[in-house]
Amino acid sequence: MSPIGTQSLNLSDFTSSGMPGISILVVKQGQSLLELNHGLADVRAGISCTAQTNYRLASVTKQFTATLILMANERNLLRLDQSIRDALPELPNLCDDVTVHHLLNHTHGLSDYESLIPENQRTALADADVLRMLMSNGASYFVPGAKFRYSNTGYALLALIAERVFSFNFPEALRLFLFEPLQMKATLAYVSGGPEITNRAYGYTVDDDEVLRTDQSMTSTVLGDGGIYSNTQDLAKWDAALYPGRLLQPDTCALAFSPSTITTRPEIGYGYGWFVQQIHGEKVLFHTGETTGFRNAYFRCPSRHLSVIVLTNRYSEEAPRVARQLMEDFW
Repeated sequence: MSPIGTQSLNLSDFTSSGMPGISILVVKQGQSLLELNHGLADVRAGISCTAQTNYRLASVTKQFTATLILMANERNLLRLDQSIRDALPELPNLCDDVTVHHLLNHTHGLSDYESLIPENQRTALADADVLRMLMSNGASYFVPGAKFRYSNTGYALLALIAERVFSFNFPEALRLFLFEPLQMKATLAYVSGGPEITNRAYGYTVDDDEVLRTDQSMTSTVLGDGGIYSNTQDLAKWDAALYPGRLLQPDTCALAFSPSTITTRPEIGYGYGWFVQQIHGEKVLFHTGETTGFRNAYFRCPSRHLSVIVLTNRYSEEAPRVARQLMEDFW
């Protein structure tokens, strides 16, 4: 393990006694250069975080959903330029001109599903509930393709489209086409009543010295936008598979990893499941994930074969900061 990359980090939030944890992995040229695990996966039980600890990935899930859709495109099960109503005809007419491409890069303009949740909703939502809410109360912010607006709605719909074209439910499609072939044995899209999460990290919020378990919210069970659990050990396998010709064809990778739209920050674009930015003149792909009790960050520079993965089970700003610092340290 290299000593560089640790000197500039301040991990005091995770190294103090009784605090939720962090798992870090830096991979360069296929070699693990840094592995760190601090803090607790389960504060109540006193279980420490390890490389096998499974965290809820939150929006880091989006790259998996996008990859499944791109695999369907390569198999001629769908086209990226087709209307999403071809797969989901229940959607209202306002979706006629929304394409799969628009969902993938957040330019669809459809209502954020969080704004459509009924006030009397008491049970957790599923991806199918997003479809139902759009059917009954959906609206459009702008003409499809007109601009970027980050939205979880599109990725919930993409999960449903994947179910229709592959004829498997979304967790099963992920397992069959991604996780099993890549030997990601601990990774899954979690559904209550389905396979349990092994070595599970529970999510927390730290308020001064009080550690509160805040593991689930009403939207935690929407899978396409943020429902996958994984660990750094499995994500190393995922990272290796993202290089062209391993999981997706080179042309598909070029499409997914190139900015097809500009975000609200002009220096950052969005491809398919990835933000894209030039750093030191080279393309860097990244995504963060934040949800009740978790904050994660995943950065990769394909030209340097450098990737940084930071997973945490507490809601804080530390994961993106740590990941960016490590990207600089190991550049």
